[in-house]
Amino acid sequence: MRKWLATVFDDIRLWSRGWYLYAEKKLRRFGVAFESQKSLLVDFLMARRGSYQRPFLHFSLGIIFVVGVMSAPLLTSSQPNAASEFTPPSAVLTSLDFSEYGIQTQISEKPRDQVITYAVQQGDTLSGVAEKFGISVDSVKWANDINRDALKVGQELKIPPVTGIIHKVREGETVYSIAKKYKTDAQKIVNFPFNDFTDLDTFALSAGQTLVVPDGTIADVPSPVAQARPPVTTGGTGQFQWPTNGSVSQYPIWYHMAVDIANNSAPPVVAADSGTVVVVQYLRYGYGFHVIIDHGNGFQTLYGHMSEIYVDPGDGVKRGQMIGKMGSTGRSTGTHLHFEVRKGGSAINPLGYLK
Repeated sequence: MRKWLATVFDDIRLWSRGWYLYAEKKLRRFGVAFESQKSLLVDFLMARRGSYQRPFLHFSLGIIFVVGVMSAPLLTSSQPNAASEFTPPSAVLTSLDFSEYGIQTQISEKPRDQVITYAVQQGDTLSGVAEKFGISVDSVKWANDINRDALKVGQELKIPPVTGIIHKVREGETVYSIAKKYKTDAQKIVNFPFNDFTDLDTFALSAGQTLVVPDGTIADVPSPVAQARPPVTTGGTGQFQWPTNGSVSQYPIWYHMAVDIANNSAPPVVAADSGTVVVVQYLRYGYGFHVIIDHGNGFQTLYGHMSEIYVDPGDGVKRGQMIGKMGSTGRSTGTHLHFEVRKGGSAINPLGYLK
């Protein structure tokens, strides 16, 4: 009996050994074949990478959805009071009486970005229409090619968004040639936020596009006399000295609440009042090289388009201290300083604070 059991165990051992050798031989052959073809498989998967992204995402989301549906009853049964304690948002909203809070809807007045058409009403005058839309009488005349002040009821008038000219660009024209034609400054054309350019670095134009020329005038109409720049004086808190020397090339307007001071000699720029430098940025767009000074009393001043900056963030500066040099960086067509006065974070008319 013992001899028979030994014979049986030997047979089982030899049988197992045979299957082991057979499996090893097959796996070795498979490994050799896989290694020889692996590069082709890798190349295929690399070429097709991303092709299976959508099916994979759909499959994953489907699995998540199924798991959520199956687990929802379990979660509900484990927290039986959750549903009774939930108050739908609609019930909360319907219980509020907004009249108690004096809430009123205020409709903001959106700045106009293009020419609109206005039908003349009974009693309208040219000056009244111009005043209604906040532009000059001449701007209405130029836009509609009219030489007299009389209007007819029902007559349609083209109303420009700002005082100036609406110009259709011709082949070869630039912002400089258009500004010269209409006796205005090229910077005013660039500053108008709704003017488009094919290249923001060179302010290139495309033939046929419509361009708004703020403060432009027709050649045979006398240009308005520019106001003299107020003298540079010192003032107390909330009063600022002029930050540089030059002529005012653009006065504040709703889309450009700042003063542009031009001077081809690029003079130094000084702090309009004492404070702390909070921003120094060197940009190729927008304000270009610019500085913002916090004066600690709710006021901040911004000095834009400079060519050089002599201060760093955190520096304390005194009134009249040199902070940089006038230039033409960023969204600029010529050497000038863009000067803003901000109160509570919003730009305000600086002329009321420059003495």
